[in-house]
Amino acid sequence: MALFHFTVTQTKRSKGQSAIASAAYRSGEKLYSEYYGEYSDYTRKGGVICSDIFLPPHALKEYADRQTLWNAVEKAERGKNAQLAYSFEISLQNEFSLEENIALAREFLFREFVSRGMTVDVSFHEKECEDGGTPNPHFHFLCPIRPMEQDGTWGIKQRREYVLDEEGNRIRDANGKYVFNAVPTTDWGSPETLEHWREAWAEMCNAKFAEKGLDVRIDHRSYERQGVELLPTVHEGATVRAMEKKGIRTEKGEFNRWIRATNAVIRDIKKKIALLFDWIAEAKAELAKPQAPDLVSLLSAYYTQRRAGAYSQKGKVSNLKEMNETFNYLRANGIYSLEDLESRVSEHSAATESLKKTLDEQTARMKAIKQLYDSSAAFQSLKPVYDGLQKIKFEKPRAKYKAEHEAELKQFYAARRKLTREFPDGKVDMKKLSDEYDELEQAHETTYGEFKAVRDDLHRLWKVKSCVDTAARFNERTEEQMLQNRPQTRHKKEELSR
Repeated sequence: MALFHFTVTQTKRSKGQSAIASAAYRSGEKLYSEYYGEYSDYTRKGGVICSDIFLPPHALKEYADRQTLWNAVEKAERGKNAQLAYSFEISLQNEFSLEENIALAREFLFREFVSRGMTVDVSFHEKECEDGGTPNPHFHFLCPIRPMEQDGTWGIKQRREYVLDEEGNRIRDANGKYVFNAVPTTDWGSPETLEHWREAWAEMCNAKFAEKGLDVRIDHRSYERQGVELLPTVHEGATVRAMEKKGIRTEKGEFNRWIRATNAVIRDIKKKIALLFDWIAEAKAELAKPQAPDLVSLLSAYYTQRRAGAYSQKGKVSNLKEMNETFNYLRANGIYSLEDLESRVSEHSAATESLKKTLDEQTARMKAIKQLYDSSAAFQSLKPVYDGLQKIKFEKPRAKYKAEHEAELKQFYAARRKLTREFPDGKVDMKKLSDEYDELEQAHETTYGEFKAVRDDLHRLWKVKSCVDTAARFNERTEEQMLQNRPQTRHKKEELSR
C-alpha cells in the first residue's frame, strides 16, 4: 500500500549523540571516533541493503570516506551541546522494485540536497519480515548542519545580526552585552524548506506511480490540510503488522479497526448528504415550474402507480402498509415539502460536523494516552541505563557510555519528556490514564451510535427521494404521451368537420 513517511531530526551532543555512532548505525559499519577515542561497531546489524556518500562538487574528495567525513564534522563542532547533523528517514514504496526505489531516492537526493551544496550520507534499509509480514523499505540519510565553503572548508552555521536603535547604534542588554539575533546562514533548517522537500518527494513518487500506470497516490499533507474529513489511524509498525497478518490481534490493530469502521460511516453519511442536497436543488427547480406537483402529490402518485401494478392482494396490502409508514415518518418529522426535506438534511449535515469534531477530540486523546502507555513502559525498562550514566562522574568514560547506549538513552529522554508534559508534578498515574481511556471508549460508543442514527435516517430520506424520482419519471412519460396524442385528436376532429 502506498504510504508517505518523511521525518527529520537533529543529531545533537546535548542528547548524548555522536555523528560517528549515528553514521555507523545507519550504514551497519564499524567506525572510529577521534572525538571520543572509541569505536562504534554495528557490523552485526541486519537489514542494510547498501549505503553511499554523495558530495557537492566543491567538497574534499577524502570526504567520500564515511569515517573521514564524520570525524571532520565532529572536529569542526567544538561545543559540548553542538548540533551535528540533520537525520532523515523516508519510506520507500512497495509498489516499486528495489532498484526503482533506490534510483528514485538517489535522484531525489541529488536534485534537492546535493544541488544545494549539502553532503549526503545515505543508507537503504529493508528489515527482514516474518512470513506474511509487510515489507518496510526505507532509507536514512545524514547531512552535516554546518555548510561547506567553496574551498572545501567548513563554514559557519549562523551569523550575528545586531539589534540597532533609531540612530543605527548597537543596543546593549542589562549586562552591558550587545543584543543580537542568530541568523542561519542556510535555509536547510527552515519549515518552508522541509515542506518543499516533503512535497517534492511526494510528487516524484506520484509521477512514478503514473508512469507505471498505478492508480495510487501519496500526499505530504495531513488529513486536516487535505480537507479530508476522516480520523487518522495510528502508525502500526512492521512488528504489529506481522502479528496482525498472523491473526494475532493487537491494541494498535484494534484501535485502527475502530477508526476505519467510524470513517466508513462518516464517508457514507457525507456522500448521502451531498447527493441529497444536489437532488433537492434539482427537484425544487422542477417543482417550481407552473402546475408542478408537490412532494406529497408525487409520493401519492408513486404509491398509486405501485398499487395499480400489484397483481396480488398481498402486494396491494404491502404497498398500502409501506405508504402508511412513509407518510407517518414524514408527518412525525414535520416533512411536508422539499423545503422541509432540505432542512432535515441540513440538520443532519450540522450534526455530522459536530459529531466529527467530538470524535476528533476523543481519538486524539486516546492516541495520546496510548503513546503515554508506550512512554511509561520505555521509561521503566530504560531507567537502569539512565541510572548507569548518572553513576559515571568522569567525562571520558561518561562519553563512552553515552555512545554505547545512544539509542536507549534517546528513547529514555523522549519517554521522560512525554511523561513530564502529562504529569508536571512528576507523579505518574497510569491508573488515571487507564480510567480516562475506558471513559473515552464508552463515549465513542455513544457518539458512534449517534452517527449510525443519522445514517439510518438518511437512508429513510433516500427512500423518499427514490419514490419521488419514480413518480416524477412516470408523470413525464404521461405528459409526453398526452402531447403526442393531441395532434392526432385535432386531426380527427378536422376530418369530421369536413
